[in-house]
Amino acid sequence: MGTRGTGLVTLFLSGDVMLGRGVDQVLAHPGDPELREDWVRDARAYVELAEAASGPIPAPVPPAWPWGAALRVLEEAAPDVRIVNLETAITGDGEFAHGKAVHYRMHPANLPALTVARPDVCVLANNHVLDFGRPGLVETLDVLAGAGLRAAGAGRDAGAAYAPAVLPVGQAARVLVFGIGMSSSGIPPSWAATAEQAGVAYVPEPTSMAADALVRRVQQAKGPGDIAVVSVHWGSNWGYRVPRDQVAFAHALIDGGVDVVHGHSSHHPRPLEVYRDRLILYGCGDFIDDYEGIRGYAEYRDDLRLAYLVSVAADTGLLASLRMVPLQVRQMRLEPAPESDRAWLRTTLARISKGLGVALEPDGTLALAHRTETPGSTGRG
Repeated sequence: MGTRGTGLVTLFLSGDVMLGRGVDQVLAHPGDPELREDWVRDARAYVELAEAASGPIPAPVPPAWPWGAALRVLEEAAPDVRIVNLETAITGDGEFAHGKAVHYRMHPANLPALTVARPDVCVLANNHVLDFGRPGLVETLDVLAGAGLRAAGAGRDAGAAYAPAVLPVGQAARVLVFGIGMSSSGIPPSWAATAEQAGVAYVPEPTSMAADALVRRVQQAKGPGDIAVVSVHWGSNWGYRVPRDQVAFAHALIDGGVDVVHGHSSHHPRPLEVYRDRLILYGCGDFIDDYEGIRGYAEYRDDLRLAYLVSVAADTGLLASLRMVPLQVRQMRLEPAPESDRAWLRTTLARISKGLGVALEPDGTLALAHRTETPGSTGRG
């Protein structure tokens, strides 16, 4: 489909892409399966849970396996820019980060499981990219750069971590992607990048002062016709409530010139909002992970995933349309979600995103049916 020549720029946005741990174990080059979790000491246990839930996984699987039907979605939509939150270290070595209960890493030889989706930007400002220390982060950066993949939200020093990834689109416009991570997602303060050491673009809390500082960076980098995306890792894993300070922070970014706020960290989709004709996704939910078969929080249906296709005006950044493609994970692979689950997602998104109408289209995708410009109207209760 695509949008080139239409005056629109289409972005593919996903939540957390977690190709480590159990997913790494079913790929062609699994790394060391050792874990140091309270109850699980071998990553292959997560494969066994998934198989108990959905049936045998024909390991080793090809690189495209975890993405499954999502690759067809991307091929048909032909987005101009693909942005994912890559929530795993890509390293075959390194020490387990102290003080953390869960660690994610993918063996570098399994990189084709990422490149098969052709991401334009891998956002790294999250609570797993330093699971194997700064050496693991540096190796991750090297592996991505070696494959020609841009990173945002982490770097060898603060200058690189806080700088946007810049993607030319068409003949003039650019998409600028800023990545930041907050303490509420579980990022330790010690992971912050400094002038002397590698780390993430760390913002402790969503304060007005932090928003002002980020807006200044956006305004310094953004030129006429550019589209600015802020990808932010924040909030708890479960629940639909969006704290008021997160809403105020997102609004301040839009007021200051940001065109799309791309939130993630929650394991399921959270409210979305259209504020001043620009899109705020407070939590996209997981996209690829090894949680299949883990019990608990069933009411949130974290087996259901959404691929977000956001079209904005190339000259103004104003939201033109939002399509969401429902998928479901089975055998660690994304499949089209059944009709009943698509309807559940539509009803849930409309309920938690107060003031927004969500339609279930004949092709099975979800779309914004109408929108209300009431500041702070997202579900916060």
